[in-house]
Amino acid sequence: MEIKIGIQNVNREIVLESEQTADEVAEIVAKAMNGGAELRLADSKGRHVIVPSNVLGYVEIGAEESRRVGFGAL
Repeated sequence: MEIKIGIQNVNREIVLESEQTADEVAEIVAKAMNGGAELRLADSKGRHVIVPSNVLGYVEIGAEESRRVGFGAL
């Protein structure tokens, strides 16, 4: 699933692919926004993204979609 993180006063957004479900990501974001010190997420390649919660602008959680295989995916 694709996750986009917008940071206040920064033009570019952070985009990462995660193997977590949308509910898991939403729970992590909610904890960070409600008194947490930072937002910590791991992408599908094992890298970690840490963003201070006081500078979060938005978090866009993409839809869970399985990848299609074959010529019908075009």
